[in-house]
Amino acid sequence: MMAAAGILLTGGLAPAAVAQPGSAEQDPLPRSSELSETKRLPDRRSLAVGDRFYSMGTEDGLYPAAGWHTTGEMGGMWTQPIKLLDGMWFGLDDAWLGKQAKATTFTSGWGYNRVDYAPTGGVHASRTDFAPDGLRAGLVGLTLTAEQDAEVTLDLDAHSELMNAYPWGWTTPSQSDFNLPDTGSFEGNALSFRETGTPATPNATPHDYAAVVGTKTPANAHKLGPDFRGPQSDPAVCPAEGDKPATCDDSSFGKGTGGQMTYRVTLDADAPTTLWFAVAGSDKGPDEARAQYDKALADPLGLLKNKIQKRRAISARTSVDLPGDKRLQRSVEWSKQNLADSAQEARDLRLRSTREGKQYPEPSGTLPSARWLGAGWPDYPWLFGTDGEYTAFASVAMGQFDDIKGHLTSLRDVSEVINDRSGKVIHEMTPDGSVYYGANDDAGNTDETAKFPSAVALVWRWTGDDGFRDELYDFSVRNMKYIDRTLDDDGDGWPEGTGNVERPGMGPEKLDNAVYTMRGFRDLADMARSKDDSETAAWATSRAQDLEKKFDKTWWAGRDTDQYGDSLENPSNSPILQRHWIGVTPMDAEMVRPGKPTVPLAPAEHGGTALDRRQQDCYSGEFGLFHTGTGPTSAEGGNKGPSCDSAVSAVQSERTSYSLNTGIMAVAEGNYGRLGKDQQQRYTTANARIQLDPSVWEMPGAMPEIAPSPDFIPNIDRHLTDRSMALQAWGAYGVLWPVVHHQLGVAPDMGRDRLSVIPQVPEGQDRVAGSNIRLAKGAVDVRATRSGKTLSTTVTRHGLDSALSVGHVLPRGAKVSSATIDGKSVPYRVVTTARGQEVVATAGSADGRTNLVVRLS
Repeated sequence: MMAAAGILLTGGLAPAAVAQPGSAEQDPLPRSSELSETKRLPDRRSLAVGDRFYSMGTEDGLYPAAGWHTTGEMGGMWTQPIKLLDGMWFGLDDAWLGKQAKATTFTSGWGYNRVDYAPTGGVHASRTDFAPDGLRAGLVGLTLTAEQDAEVTLDLDAHSELMNAYPWGWTTPSQSDFNLPDTGSFEGNALSFRETGTPATPNATPHDYAAVVGTKTPANAHKLGPDFRGPQSDPAVCPAEGDKPATCDDSSFGKGTGGQMTYRVTLDADAPTTLWFAVAGSDKGPDEARAQYDKALADPLGLLKNKIQKRRAISARTSVDLPGDKRLQRSVEWSKQNLADSAQEARDLRLRSTREGKQYPEPSGTLPSARWLGAGWPDYPWLFGTDGEYTAFASVAMGQFDDIKGHLTSLRDVSEVINDRSGKVIHEMTPDGSVYYGANDDAGNTDETAKFPSAVALVWRWTGDDGFRDELYDFSVRNMKYIDRTLDDDGDGWPEGTGNVERPGMGPEKLDNAVYTMRGFRDLADMARSKDDSETAAWATSRAQDLEKKFDKTWWAGRDTDQYGDSLENPSNSPILQRHWIGVTPMDAEMVRPGKPTVPLAPAEHGGTALDRRQQDCYSGEFGLFHTGTGPTSAEGGNKGPSCDSAVSAVQSERTSYSLNTGIMAVAEGNYGRLGKDQQQRYTTANARIQLDPSVWEMPGAMPEIAPSPDFIPNIDRHLTDRSMALQAWGAYGVLWPVVHHQLGVAPDMGRDRLSVIPQVPEGQDRVAGSNIRLAKGAVDVRATRSGKTLSTTVTRHGLDSALSVGHVLPRGAKVSSATIDGKSVPYRVVTTARGQEVVATAGSADGRTNLVVRLS
């Protein structure tokens, strides 16, 4: 099977300390906190991500056909906006790693992953994959440890698939037409692959894609040919499955080629030796690809150490201590790493609207660079409006300021070109600049335009960055004017257009669009006041007030349902109830009002009643809130599950729990001070479990798009081309925001140099704490305790001179006897908010430690 012998491999080695084979110390490479899995590794996806390169395979170190946008081609190795390889495989003597030498353990670390293999011929192997940030390259460290002195043959197989991220398999043009054949060569001691030419489709332009694979040390031998996929080259091992591509093969869209390099490696007994291999590429030809390759191999170990060091710095931000909920504490930790993984960047984008894949016109313009938080892997690692706007809450809570600023700025930049400065926000853009949906002529998504000013205001309040606010302010104004002037044909104030949910029987005006429009007006007005733009502030405030006054009367569906309608029927404006998750948005969206407490849109009575109903089995399951609850239906197939109420719906239930829906429910519960085990904790636990529970996770530590649900077969049991996302950014909203904003009570207004910290210790717990929570150019530590009739809030400001309001949410029915700050009695006030009764005192603007102690009578 494998080519043979001749040289001693030296230049690509990183020697390390001696360790016993099979022991925990065998691997000499640096490590972070880790999570490991040992079961069903071939059925689980793995992911290694940098901001300019990522790779996705399975947890046995192989690369099956995966994903569905272009069926079977969404895995492998990528540098935005192009795919480079289907995969890279290693063989030792007569055993391919991951096949004959079985994978025994997969481990997720902070910014890397590792696969450990059963020994073959007395040699233990482990494979560490990571992507250095800032490079269009990925690195693989293959660590070999021999039980006795040995000389082994090492084969590396690589199979190219140079392919643009767009078009997809079903679009016009399709990838079948657009993708061109690759060529392979061996030059400069590396395998080189290239795709050049112009696709025979209208408006396509010439391109020059290139990939380079190898290590510093010259190979003993090499081969080139159409195959070379390691063990996946054997059709007996990889049969096709009906209309699906062969599980471990290329797809019908593939036009790649392959190669193999062979080395002789001498190993000393019990001395781990790491061989470093790089994959690099470019959409600008082989010279840049080779330059990226050389940079990656100049100091692989240093790059890994730097990657882990940066991830440790991320871990040190928003470091929480939740002794009553250690699982949620760990979920905060891993959610920060998930969002760090999500940062992506592309250069020289050619912007065009594809009208949902129906056209491929000349570009409307160009964009020198874009940076964003990828929505999900492997099928959505690109720029989205709604995903980024929800993820923004998690980003600011963890101090990820630059990436979320980049995301919102990129959304603005692309939308301005595609929509000719109308103010409408696009929905989805692939990294080459193709906008699939969200142009002016598309029906939606209205909510994304409405949420944009709120996301800008959110980032401004946490960063205090007036320059960022000012840069995006004009676009934010035009967002709300576009909705007000263009999307309200019947003049009732409620905007038309598609929203987060589109199902048969819905009216033209959707609940989530209405909710986020009201919040958008409020947040725009808040920014306008900060800029002394009184005209815009008055207009936006008036529009918000008009809608808020009639919201509850218009949208509440009645006592039998205890819910808000999902849409309105025209022309009667009567609510249509279909039990979708968007029914929670009135409790999710908080309204900023001048001189008054920030509160969710739904009044406390209806908000609490609606949340109580959503907790029932007809709306929620083991892993969170269902997409669509159950009840009488006129849809074919009838009802599934217990009925929520007697209202007849035109759609069936969808008892599928998305991490976003569950996160929104967790946030909504917290907005009303409902932090009990059957309330917010139920939903934060649900999201934490699908990320951290070995009996549930697919990839250890990764928040997925969809949880195992009554109507959703778990990903691990589905074909790899028929799965939801293994990592989805938006689920972090339901973990980081509830902890930082609700439990720790951090509510900054740094643009005005004001900070409010009013924590709430969850029911059944006695303390919560968080340190190094990033605000503006400083940070804050918070510690809140509850012991008997004493409540304590300690706030330590680092590099902040903002005026501080410090307090505590009172237990239900409690009365305040006294309040002291740093041992001295202080005036206080008791304020009624949606969270309940809050005791609040003013602590001034001095940097350092402030300790509030509240005695209850």
